[in-house]
Amino acid sequence: MVIAETSAAAPRRISVFGATGSIGVSTLDLIARNRDRFDVVALTAHSSAAQLAEQALEFRPEVAVIADDGAYLELKSALAGSGIEVAAGKAGLVEAARRPADWVMASIVGAAGLEPALAALQQGTILGLANKECLVSAGDFFMSEVARTGATLIPVDSEHSAIFQVFDPDRIANVARIVLTASGGPFRDWSLDRLAAATRAEALQHPNWEMGAKITIDSATMMNKGLELIEAHYLFPVGEERIDILVHPQSIIHSVVEYDDGSVLAQMGMPDMRTPIAYALAWPERMKTPVERLDLAEIGQLTFESPDSERFPALAIAREALKTGRGAPTVMNAANEVAVAAFLADRIGYLDIARFVEQTIDQADRTGELCRPGSLEDVLSLDAAGRELCSALISGRPESRQRRAPAAL
Repeated sequence: MVIAETSAAAPRRISVFGATGSIGVSTLDLIARNRDRFDVVALTAHSSAAQLAEQALEFRPEVAVIADDGAYLELKSALAGSGIEVAAGKAGLVEAARRPADWVMASIVGAAGLEPALAALQQGTILGLANKECLVSAGDFFMSEVARTGATLIPVDSEHSAIFQVFDPDRIANVARIVLTASGGPFRDWSLDRLAAATRAEALQHPNWEMGAKITIDSATMMNKGLELIEAHYLFPVGEERIDILVHPQSIIHSVVEYDDGSVLAQMGMPDMRTPIAYALAWPERMKTPVERLDLAEIGQLTFESPDSERFPALAIAREALKTGRGAPTVMNAANEVAVAAFLADRIGYLDIARFVEQTIDQADRTGELCRPGSLEDVLSLDAAGRELCSALISGRPESRQRRAPAAL
C-alpha cells in the first residue's frame, strides 16, 4: 500500500458512496462532529431519495447521486433551488467517483459498488473500503489497480481495521497467523433441525451489531466471515493457510495477529462501527468518537470457540473458492447475493442459501465459467453468470445457456 501524506491544516475532501446505509450514516455522524476537518464532495444512495436529500441539505455536497433511475425526479425535486447537482444511475455514480477527493468511503453494498470504487482509485486517493465485494469479486484485478494508481487502501470492516492497526507489513514473514473473530450471529447455538425452519425475522436479529439486511443475513450464515477471509487474503498477503476464524460472541476483540515470537496483538473496543470508520477517516492520525468506552471489569470475561462447520457450511465454501481461485470467488459472491435476496423474499429456506451458492459454483465449473478475470468486463461477466446460474437453480429452470467465459490469463 502507498502511504499518502496528508495536510493537517486543509479540510479533507470527502465523498461517501452508500451514504444512507449503516456505514454511510455512521460516517456522516463523525463528519458532523468534526465539521472543520472535512468538506463533502459527493453523497450517493441506492433508492432512498428522501434520506439522501436530507443529508445533502445538511452537508452541502457538490453532487448527490441516486443509483435508482426511478428515484431521480424525487431527489431532483427535493433539492431544487439548493445549488446541489443531482444525478442518477451507474453513470452518475462513476462520474461522482471521478471528482477530485482526498478520501472516498466505498460502502455501496454488493457488486454494484465495484465500478465506483475503481473509478475513485484512478485519482490515487485514499479509499476507505467497506465494500467486501471489491476484493471478493475482483481481488487480483482490484489490488493491481491500487498499485498502479498509487492509491491508499484503508479497510473499514471492524475485523480488517483491527488487523491493519497491528499488522507489520514490513515483517510479513514473522506473522504466524491472522485470526478473524466472529460473533457467531443469532444462530450460534441452534441445532440443524431448528435452522431448517429459521425465519427471516430471526435471521435479522443480530446480537451485537446494527447493519443492513444483506450483511446481517451474511452474519447469520457466517458467509460474511468467508468473504472477510478472502478480503484478508488480499489485504494481508500471509497465505490462506495462515488465516483462521474464531467465534467470539462478545465482539470485543475484533481480530488478532500472532507473530512467530509468540506475541499476540489484538485490537479491542466496543462493537460500534464508528471506531473503525474514525480510524480510516483520520488516518494516519486518530480522532475522538462518541462511542461507549470499553470497561473490561464490567464485561468480566471474554469467551472463544471454534466455528461449527456443519452449522456454518458457508465458511468451507468460501475457503474452497479462495483455494480454487480463477473466477470461483466472483461467482460465489454473485450467487450469495441472489440466494440471500431470495431468502429475504421468503422464496427459499435459510439452509438453502449455502446449498444454492455451492451448487452454483459447481455448475459454473462444469460449464467452464471459472477462468480468472483480468479486467472489469471479465469480472462483470462472471458476476452476471453467477447470478443467472443461481437464479435458474432457485427457480428450478433447466440449466441456463453457457456464457462466454473470460479468457484465461
